[in-house]
Formats: sequence, C-alpha cells, structure tokens
Amino acid sequence: MFGISSIYILDQKGRVLISRQYRNELPANIHETFNKKLLEFDEYTQKPVMIDKDGYTYIFIRHNNLIFMTVCSQNANCLMIFSFLFRLVQVLQEYFVNVEEESIRDNFVVVYELLDEMLDNGYPQTTEFKILKEFIKTESFQLKDKKQPEQTNFNVVALVSNKISWRREGIKYKKNEVFLDVIEKLNILIGQQGNVIKSEIIGQVQVKCMLSGMPELKLGLNDKAFFEAQGRQAKSRAVEFDDIKFHQCVRLSKFENERVIQFIPPDGDFELISYRLDIRVKPLFSVDVLIERKSTTKIEFLVKAKSNFKPKSTANNVEIFVPVPDDAEQPQFRTAHGSVNYMPEKEAMCWSIKQFGGQRDFMMNAVFHLPTIVSPNRDKFQKMPINITFEIPYFTVSGFQVRYLKIQDKSGYNALPWVRYITQNGEYQIRMN
Repeated sequence: MFGISSIYILDQKGRVLISRQYRNELPANIHETFNKKLLEFDEYTQKPVMIDKDGYTYIFIRHNNLIFMTVCSQNANCLMIFSFLFRLVQVLQEYFVNVEEESIRDNFVVVYELLDEMLDNGYPQTTEFKILKEFIKTESFQLKDKKQPEQTNFNVVALVSNKISWRREGIKYKKNEVFLDVIEKLNILIGQQGNVIKSEIIGQVQVKCMLSGMPELKLGLNDKAFFEAQGRQAKSRAVEFDDIKFHQCVRLSKFENERVIQFIPPDGDFELISYRLDIRVKPLFSVDVLIERKSTTKIEFLVKAKSNFKPKSTANNVEIFVPVPDDAEQPQFRTAHGSVNYMPEKEAMCWSIKQFGGQRDFMMNAVFHLPTIVSPNRDKFQKMPINITFEIPYFTVSGFQVRYLKIQDKSGYNALPWVRYITQNGEYQIRMN
C-alpha cells in the first residue's frame, strides 16, 4: 500500500489554503482536477473517494467550511487516510478550538509544522496532541478563548520512540481516581402505528484518568462472546458487540483471545471504546397526536406523550417537537406539565418537560389560527416526523454494563473507579399519525 502523495486544505470554493507535496509525482494543478470532479456530483451522489482518468485517487472529508483532501498516485489505503484526516482535524481543534478558514489562515505556519511532524513521506507518524505540543512551540491564534493545557517537561524523544507513546512516566496524583462515562445515543424511527421501523445504538466509553505512575487496567463487560468463550451463562442481560473500536492503548490480542479489555491508559480525558449495536429496541417514548380542524382558519392539536422505560428512571430536559402548518399563527397552549413554545423557524411547537418519570403520560393541547389564504405547503407538516430530545442518567438502553474495573500499579496504591451511565437521544423520530 502506498501513502499520501500530497495533501490540501481547501476553502468551500475549492481555493487552496494549505498544500504539502510528499512526492514529486503529481501535476502542480492537481487540485483543479479535483474541483472539476467535485462539480460532476451533487450533495446526494457525491462520494468521498474519487478516481480520475489518469488513475489519481482523491480522498477527502468536509469540516465546517473546509475540505481536507489527499491525492494518491498509486494503490491507496483509504481507511488509513480517512483515519488520518479525521485525526488531523481533531489535532487542529486542540490548537485552534474552531477549525475554520479564518483559523487556518491565521495559523498557516503551525499547520505546515503539524503536517511535517504528522506525516513522513506520506505515511502517518506522530498523531498524539500532547506529544506534538512539545515538538511545535509556535504560538497559535484561536477564534475564542480556551484554557491552555498545563505545560509539562518530559522527554519527547523517549515518548516518540517508546512503545507506550500515549503516556509519560512520572505522573503523580494525591488522590488516584478513574472515571468512566458510558454514553449511549439512540437512533430510532417509529411508524404511525407505534411499530419500530429501524433502530440502532451508538455508544462510547469516555474515560477521565487521574492515576499515578504507569498503571495496568482490566475492564470487564457483560460481553456475550466472553461468557460463551468461558462456557458460562450470563447472570443478567449480555450484549453482543459486532461493531466495536478501541483506543490504541488497548491490547487487541488480549481482547481477541480472551475478550478482556486490558490497557495502560493515557493521562486525562480520552475515548476508550466506541461501538454500534444494530438491534431492535422498545421505544423509550411514544407520542400520539390528534388533529382536529375546527374550521378553515383554526386547527387544534391534542398531544399525548408517554414514557415506556422503568418507573425508577427519570428523563431530564425532554423536548418534543411537533410539526405544525407553516402559516400557523396566534398559538394558544394548555398543559399541566412543562411549557410549550411556538418555533416558526422550525415549523413546529416545542413541548419542554424538565423531568419525565418512567411509565408516566402527559397531555398537551394547542390551538393555532390559520390565514384565510391557504399556503400551498399548509398540509406538509403531516408528513414531517415528531422529534424528541432527552437524557436519562443511570440507564443504558442496550443493557451495557461494566462488570469490573481492576487497577494495578507496581507501587500498590489504592485507586477509586467510578462508573456513570447515560442514555441520550440521537435521531429519535416518530411519524405523525
């Protein structure tokens, strides 16, 4: 597999802001060919990988008003390049906070230095922000204030050449703690009859590590494959992980052979695990809307919202967006729970409930006046879905559970592990009935 021949950062009109050639094998105007190829597709048919008639491969991602594009002259490892581009954006965010055209122009010297350190002859090298920060001392300008990370004095050469490049030695804390946040987002589409059309769970395990020395951690999950490998029956619900990704600190061979997650963690905040579960789940919320047209100039909504999770759980900051006619006016709302606001820019009313307990149902009534001149899109709202946003603490919709977290260090200190579970909405949509 061949690496990157050149990399470009373009503005939204395709003009070059930053470019770096790693091999002298491409035409000087290769970015113009890319811009022409881009015009051949619209936003629906556009693909992130394109090949021109000369055999050059263009791989790109978009971020805000920028295009990060690479060109490869021969057989390219697309997954490696995509991974690098997303990592490059993350590093730039650490430096500039907002990665936009203005921040790239203001910090072009830093960007060139980063590209030189992160890529060697077109192959990714050092991509850890904390190490790059020690290499590159050039001052960067941010679009907004951000607290600068604490400066540390350690041997950068040792970190780059060390097997454990993500953690330095000599870290000390008065109180040794590690915090795990298991965050799941539910994407679901519910039909008019309350049936689930599609659903998936996007999860991640975020870690805040405040441990001294060079500790070794072992994390046990209610992994179905682990219990099957041990020939044991799970005492509670087990989760089957088909699509899972780990931080580079995890020993993959250990996981593949024993289904145990063993790692030496980086210091501070990092994402340990991300996963996707393509499973059918029972809807956490159901919403029924009864529409009554009182006259040609008046429409009434009766909305009933019900929570389907267990009574011991409570959803916080629930917002239910119910579509209304685009020319609706003079709203009148009545509800005993929460508050309702009309949002004409979204062609919807927003019913906000601060706390929504499990196995509860609430009612809301809304009346809108309509102009005598009928809008051509007046009935479009009936084809638009209801959207719900929420957060449920101490709850995971998949049943994901941390069975244990063991912390071992050669000094033998005692450490406290903390685990928190949170379920949030992803794209939670219900078709109007």
